[in-house]
Amino acid sequence: MTPDPLNRLVVELAKLPGIGEKTAQRLAFHILRSPAQYAQDLSAAIAEVVKKVRLCQRCFALTEAELCQMCQDPRRDERLLCVVENVADQLAIERTREFRGRYHVLHGVLSPLDGTGPDQLRIRELLNRLRDGGTEEVIVATNPDVEGEATALYLTRLLKPMGLKVTRIAQGLPIGSDLEFADQATLSRALAARREM
Repeated sequence: MTPDPLNRLVVELAKLPGIGEKTAQRLAFHILRSPAQYAQDLSAAIAEVVKKVRLCQRCFALTEAELCQMCQDPRRDERLLCVVENVADQLAIERTREFRGRYHVLHGVLSPLDGTGPDQLRIRELLNRLRDGGTEEVIVATNPDVEGEATALYLTRLLKPMGLKVTRIAQGLPIGSDLEFADQATLSRALAARREM
């Protein structure tokens, strides 16, 4: 029988995404075996992030200030706006160092089965932002799954009448993969998104 505080820690850790009961138990035992300072530092870091980190008022990325660093950066191209599902996707695109425009984070995708409709996403804020002008192209960078595709189509229907160029990130074969193992949809998209060399 384990002590109640340990059980409570396991229960709370198991609520994290991708963490099952066994992993939560391993994490709890790791915290328990570590020096007390580690647990205090971890607790302080969690408290600090909850207290200080919030959503950017313009793009809805994470920030400590009213506007995130990317929204404040005058070197970024105001004419390009990349719409992503979540902050992790924004960070992934940013790591490529290829995109120098602005972002808009939806915080999810359309998923009627999960009860996520347009009102649960940051779509209204996106439309208001685009009405202010300055944006010429909206790059829709949602995941190539059913929900991501549905969201991309929905956004395209809303944005095209505004006179904006709406593009979708290319999809196809990852580097290092074999054609023979690719599924038909991926292969079709790779062919459709081909470019001249």
